[in-house]
Amino acid sequence: MIAYLQRASDTAGLLSYLYGPGERGNHTSPRLIAGDGHGAPIELLAEPGSLPYLAHALDAPVARLGARAPTLPTWVCSVRSDPRRPGLTDSQWATVARRLVSAVGLAPDGDPDACRWIALRNQPRQVHIVATLAREDGSLHNSYRDAFHLQAECGRIAGELGHLPTVSHPTSRAQETSVPAPLITISSEFSGSVVAKGANDDLSAMILKHAGFQQIDDWHGRHHRLPTTTPVADQVAIATHAAEMLRAARYGVDLAPSLDVARMSTPIPALGPYAAGAELFQITDRIRSAENEADLQRAVDPLLHPEHGALERVREALEAAGEHINDLDDEAYALADRFGFAAEFVSSAQSELVDSQAELRRVGNTQQPQTKTRTRSPKLPDHRDAALATSPAVAKAKVSPSLGVEATDSAVAVRPSHAPGPRR
Repeated sequence: MIAYLQRASDTAGLLSYLYGPGERGNHTSPRLIAGDGHGAPIELLAEPGSLPYLAHALDAPVARLGARAPTLPTWVCSVRSDPRRPGLTDSQWATVARRLVSAVGLAPDGDPDACRWIALRNQPRQVHIVATLAREDGSLHNSYRDAFHLQAECGRIAGELGHLPTVSHPTSRAQETSVPAPLITISSEFSGSVVAKGANDDLSAMILKHAGFQQIDDWHGRHHRLPTTTPVADQVAIATHAAEMLRAARYGVDLAPSLDVARMSTPIPALGPYAAGAELFQITDRIRSAENEADLQRAVDPLLHPEHGALERVREALEAAGEHINDLDDEAYALADRFGFAAEFVSSAQSELVDSQAELRRVGNTQQPQTKTRTRSPKLPDHRDAALATSPAVAKAKVSPSLGVEATDSAVAVRPSHAPGPRR
């Protein structure tokens, strides 16, 4: 049993399609089998001419929201049973529909403010559940994890109906592992985009698209990715949610630890427009952790590269800001000049570090003479030792057996020059 979730903006048009012949003429005997209209007699609607009233009854809570109503207020779930198993009756399908709307929280049992919904059957092995997301109390249903809950509940229903595949005779562990399960890898690319690979069938593609991935078909084959403009926190949330739904559908998922909410030690900060600063922090960390001159050179290169380095981007941004200030306001020439001066300072810093890459390669070669110099330095007198040497009065105070009258003069001799602090 598989559930496919969609959203729509026109309830009346959707009902007209579901009660009509369908795109391929495969809709047979459309009929209402279950629902809850919170007082509206939707169970009496058996004629196609009553569809406008049925749509109005479902949309009534949405109309009460006014400007707060969502753009796509209609929730549509198409549920299909296994064609290799016996079909279900209208009563059984009605029970399935009630369990699904309860599992996602649209209409839990006993909730007087639940969303309005109907279930109609127009094919032998398929039922469509149509609901509006506005509740009777004026709030909106949160549909964030609906697809996951739907698929999990469909698995439980299929198990109770005996529709899950069974093994006629025991299979050894070696035989089980010899047939690999479909594996989908979700990882981050160097460009910053999150990619899901290995999803070659329609079900996994549908799950990934529902989670927020975009499907791409090229000469590499079918794969899915998130746009590079997706914030890091959203990338982690979408990748984790997609992995949960795929695992619920019995796929093997290899999710990168950096995209797994459960394996993250600290939450990802919502840096928003300051993500560039976080990238510079990473450059700084790599510089500090460099163990040799080669590591240091690689760590500094993203900062100093003449065409793509961070300094060059900063210089361009400051220069562009100054020019744009002049374009927006002729009187703000002083502020524009300050940005221009800052861009020139960055350019001077670049000029100062032009040959630094070549010198970085010689850093390791100059360490040995410096080490030898350091080994000879302890033999020379150090003026700091004389400044920090213990005075005779302090030495006498240290060897005194007690702090009685005999040590009074010594205590006076070593009194600090600053005023004492408050008595405690």
